[in-house]
Amino acid sequence: MLALLFGFAVLHSGGAALRGWGEARIGARAWRLLFAALSIPSAVVVVGYFIAHRYEGVRLWNLQGLPGLIPVIWVGTAISFFFLYPATYNLLEIPALLKPEQRLYATGIIRISRHPQAVGQVIWCATHLLWIGSSFMLVTCFGLIAHHMFAIWHGDRRLARRFGPAFEQLKANTSVIPFQAVLDGRQTLVIGEFLRPSQLGIAIAIGTLWWSHRFLGLATASFLNGPLGRLLG
Repeated sequence: MLALLFGFAVLHSGGAALRGWGEARIGARAWRLLFAALSIPSAVVVVGYFIAHRYEGVRLWNLQGLPGLIPVIWVGTAISFFFLYPATYNLLEIPALLKPEQRLYATGIIRISRHPQAVGQVIWCATHLLWIGSSFMLVTCFGLIAHHMFAIWHGDRRLARRFGPAFEQLKANTSVIPFQAVLDGRQTLVIGEFLRPSQLGIAIAIGTLWWSHRFLGLATASFLNGPLGRLLG
């Protein structure tokens, strides 16, 4: 699992680091398509392997029968998705229907945390580790969080190099730890910035995932019986 996460991190963070170099040579659209063609399949492999092996290893605890735990897990997971997928980018840039551009975002969830995906990943790991309780899940969480801690440093470094003083000002007015900049007066929440159609899309995705969890066993069996599942063991 750590090897798969490391491979994904190299492709994803490495592609982000090489973005300027790649766009200068093959164009922004072609580079985005190449980046997506490498990152998305590698992410699918990681997710599939995780689903197939999540209960393996040593069972460190089993709290699944604890009253009230299921609502806690689902509420925590829903919150993590609002951080993981804040839709602060133009979705049409992912398939390069629009020309991808690098931007600074300073509104919405960025007011809460400058790196919402890292925050969302930590929350997701906490809820799933609490529910599953296996040593495999513990290792998975370690790998995921380690990658996002690196991404915080790497992302700030890339933005500072790209935007210079503008990013330094944004950095001074935001925080990585959720709500820290709000509590110490450097930032003010604007509720209207969170009332966007993209947030409805995230809510629909959460509902869809909740509904589709009943088919998780079938998805696991299909993955294990497929050629990729047999290759990964």
